[in-house]
Amino acid sequence: MEQWQKDLVEIVETVADEVERFFLGMGEMVESFVELTEEFTEQFQNTIATEIDQYIQDFTEPLLEVYGEIEDLVADVDPGFPYSIEPTPEKNAACIGCNNYHGHVYGGNLLVCAMHPHGWDDENCPDWEQE
Repeated sequence: MEQWQKDLVEIVETVADEVERFFLGMGEMVESFVELTEEFTEQFQNTIATEIDQYIQDFTEPLLEVYGEIEDLVADVDPGFPYSIEPTPEKNAACIGCNNYHGHVYGGNLLVCAMHPHGWDDENCPDWEQE
């Protein structure tokens, strides 16, 4: 083999080695880029999730405070909707433990039971039934 052929083979081998190193370096760069992109994506998603969570808290906390204040105000006022009242020894004592007791307030009016809408006068209701 002549010298120029040997030189050509050496040049081709050198170029092949350099091309291989180039592509290996590019592969490492691509891997680094992919890792960096994945890390960035994860941080971005965490940041977005944190910001959305904070936004929701900033938005809902004042609403919950207002709701609580409204709920406190409404609790002191007859809302017009039925609500329950339990019999006590002072009020509707004959109804304590009675299966017929209804005890809902409608528009400010207590319906004690179907037989005695306004309740019984003493503690011995003739329609009392065990619960």
